[in-house]
Formats: sequence, C-alpha cells, structure tokens
Amino acid sequence: MTEPRPQTYADAGVDIDAKMGAVARARDAIRSTFTKGVVGDVGGFGGLFRPDFTGMSDPLLVASADGVGTKVKVAIAAGIHGTVGQDLVNHCVNDILVQGASPLFFLDYYATGRMRPEIVGEVLVGVAKACRENGCALLGGETAEMPGMYAEGDYDLAGTIVGAVDRPKLLDGSKVAEGDLLIGLPSSGLHTNGYTLARKIFFEGLGMTPQTAVPELSGQTVAEALLAVHRSYLSCVLPLVENLLLSAMSHITGGGFPDNIPRVLPAGLDAVVHPDAWSWPPLFKFLRDRGHVSQSEMLRVFNCGIGMVLIVPPARGLEVKNRLDASGEDWKQIGRVQKGARTVRFA
Repeated sequence: MTEPRPQTYADAGVDIDAKMGAVARARDAIRSTFTKGVVGDVGGFGGLFRPDFTGMSDPLLVASADGVGTKVKVAIAAGIHGTVGQDLVNHCVNDILVQGASPLFFLDYYATGRMRPEIVGEVLVGVAKACRENGCALLGGETAEMPGMYAEGDYDLAGTIVGAVDRPKLLDGSKVAEGDLLIGLPSSGLHTNGYTLARKIFFEGLGMTPQTAVPELSGQTVAEALLAVHRSYLSCVLPLVENLLLSAMSHITGGGFPDNIPRVLPAGLDAVVHPDAWSWPPLFKFLRDRGHVSQSEMLRVFNCGIGMVLIVPPARGLEVKNRLDASGEDWKQIGRVQKGARTVRFA
C-alpha cells in the first residue's frame, strides 16, 4: 500500500504565498501613507501610532467602521478594483467628520474565497491613495482567504477609521436650533449606497452591462457612472469646524435624508428639506424615471446629488457660504430646521 500524500493548506484552498504576495504588491503604497505619528513598519501584529494632541484642550478619539456594500459587485463585474478602496476610506472619513473629527489612521479588511494578488493589490493601492489624500495613515489590516465563504471571483471590503476632535469643537447635535439653515454639498454620484437597487435597475430591469454606454448620462458607461469615487468632504468642511461655524452635519448615506439628518436633531425639531432646491444629477433622474422609483423612495435610498448636509446658525450663514464659494463648492441652501418631532419633512 502507498502512503497517502501529505495534505497542505493549499490543497484545502488557502494559498499563503498568494496572500503574502498580495500584501507585498501594496507595501510601498502603504508606506506612502505613513504620517509622523506612525511607529514601526508594515507587517506587525498590530499597528503602532503616537498621536499628537498639541493644541487640543480636551482631545477625544472618534472611531467608525463601514464597508462599500454591493458596489463591490459592480467593481467585480467591470474588472475595476481601485476605486472601491478609495470609496471605503472617503466614506469613513466623512462619517467621523460629521462629529468634527479629522482622521488619524485607518485599518482595512479584505476577504475572498480565492486570493488573486493582482486584485488585492489594486484594492489596497486605492485604499492607500485615499489615505494619502486625507492625511490618514494606513496603519494595518487583514487579508483573508476563506474558501467556501464566497462565490468564485467575489470579495468583500470593510474598514475602520480612528480620528480625533477637541471636545469644544465636537459636533453632536446639541447645538442645533430652530431656524438653522440646511446647506447641501454635492455628491460625486451614488457614493456607496443604493447599489442593490441600482444594479437591479441597470442589469436586470434594463438588461445593460457595465460596458453599456448610456446616452442619458452623456455617453458614460454604466461602470463609469456607478463606480464614480465617493468624495471626501474633509478639505472644504474641516476649516468650518475649526472656526466654530457649524451647529451639526449629516453624511447622507444608507437611509438617505429621512434616516440620517434626524441623527443630529434634538428633540422637538424637524428638518424641512426642499428636494427642488437643487438640480438632481442625470444619474438620479435616470434611476427615478427608467427604474420607476417614487421620489420618496429615491430620497430614502439615494443621496440624489447631496452627499453632505451642513446645519448652520443663521448668523453664520453668510460666512459659511462665502468660505464654500472660496473653496469652489457648488453648495445649495436646501431647507431649515423647524419645530417638530425629530423627522425630515419634504416641502
């Protein structure tokens, strides 16, 4: 009788060499994000960071974790993987920005059924690019190969961000008052929300592919429209925070306007939003009209062209608008805060 051949991890579907190769491809990109607070190098069991709280009287750490949802499915179908890495970082940056925080460091998590180093490398390079742009160190992460957990070619992507804010500049909703202005900042597309419905409309309902050019979208392909990078609002908004010009902010993500703005409203107040105060970009009009989606559903599923809402005291309104003009922002005043029951009313 012959002895059975020794089993290996690779026989079971996990290629350790491929995983290490994938990380090696992105090592230089990761190092390029290192800020002066980073201690050590790539590859440790844990990332080390020495924060500098100089100038803060009462520093607070702000942390958030998120993913990019089924936008990953569009990236896989299109064979374009770098943009979702940028989406992930920018989304998380915005989530802590609404509390007044600037980012310190970021951790990513990539999981797949079979490791493909070229795809992992492309994703991580995108993560690193956005970290550099936001002044955020890519401190570490995890790349996991889990056969049987994902269909062939599929992967998932998530991240955790840690930032800091000085307590006197913390935005927690407590400063919001009746009469405050709602100023909307434009989105760059769907950002990272509503993709399950968007995919259903484009791919199932209309029979399109990622490569289909869409006349109503100025000839953009479906992939170009759906993979537009989720923008970061850090550079234009943080100066407003530093100068104590805002009452609060709301990042328009999953749940749209009705579910996100109330998160920063005190009891007894409503946000009254005028959906006709801004021109909806063609992508959202296309989804509404060709997908036969009601306006109320659009406003709860998608950002409809407004990715961040600033809540501004009337006395600070002119200064905020002037600063936004100076930074090149195409802002729109989209409503006001009024008495109510912590809801969003569309007028």
